[in-house]
Amino acid sequence: MISVAPGDPRSPEGRALLAASHALQQSLYPPEHIFALSIDDLCAAEIAFFIARRGDTATGCAALANKRDYGEVKSMFVDPAARGSGAGAALMHQLEVHARRLGLPIMRLETGDDLHAAQRLYQRYGFSVCGPYGDYSEGPHSVFMEKRL
Repeated sequence: MISVAPGDPRSPEGRALLAASHALQQSLYPPEHIFALSIDDLCAAEIAFFIARRGDTATGCAALANKRDYGEVKSMFVDPAARGSGAGAALMHQLEVHARRLGLPIMRLETGDDLHAAQRLYQRYGFSVCGPYGDYSEGPHSVFMEKRL
C-alpha cells in the first residue's frame, strides 16, 4: 500500500529522490531546458512537498507551488523501481487534494517532451495540453498541461 505525507526536501530520502530526478532530467535535456527547483527553493513557505512511501521505503515525491491563482506541480518523480506501483497516482491525488484545500481554481505543470509515462499519468488525472504560463516560454522540450479544479 502506498501512503503519501508531507515531507522535507532536505531529509535524506527527499534529497535522494530529488537527486535521482535531477539526474534523469540532466540525462535527457540541456541545462537551459531544465526547470527543476533546488532543494532550498522547495523549502519555501508557498511550496508543499510530499513523499510517497511503500512501507518504510520512499518511492516518489512531488510538490505544489501556490502561485495564488493556480497551483504548479513541481518535482514530480517516482523511483524507476516503483513505477507501476501506484505511487504516481497517489502523489497526484494528494496534490489535487492540497490544491483544493487552498481554493486554487487550476493546476498547471511543465514536463519534458520525452517523459511520455508522466504525460500519460497527467492525462489520466484530467490534465490537458495548454500553452506556456507564468515565466515559461515555448521551448523545444517543454509540454505544458493544466487541469481546472
